[in-house]
Amino acid sequence: MNTPEVLFVCVHNAGRSQMAAALLHHHAAGRVTVRSAGSAPANEINPAVVAVMTELDIDVSREFPKKLSTDAVEAADVVITMGCGDACPVFPGKRYLDWQLDDPAGRPADQIRPIRDEIDRRVHELLTELVPATS
Repeated sequence: MNTPEVLFVCVHNAGRSQMAAALLHHHAAGRVTVRSAGSAPANEINPAVVAVMTELDIDVSREFPKKLSTDAVEAADVVITMGCGDACPVFPGKRYLDWQLDDPAGRPADQIRPIRDEIDRRVHELLTELVPATS
């Protein structure tokens, strides 16, 4: 059985895609390969995002924004975009999902928590699809 691979993509790879990747990595516990990237990566992860993830005991402080590459898209089984628009290359046979989520850029932690929690809800649904429970 192959390990499914998921790529989360947003513009700056400093907020939504980083939270989604960290949450899926945390919940999947090695059952899914997880990557994230941005079409125009920022210099660093949003500090407020680091703070709200720390509240869940998930440390993203050592992560950094990564540039979206064709290779990353080709390797993924599922590509989840979060506002990257037309910047994400499309390949036949890939599963694409577009998660419409508010951008946490410039928002305080109390406005980022609901975004994080919605991403977490969607990540749980995705994980159930990718790795069904075994008896």
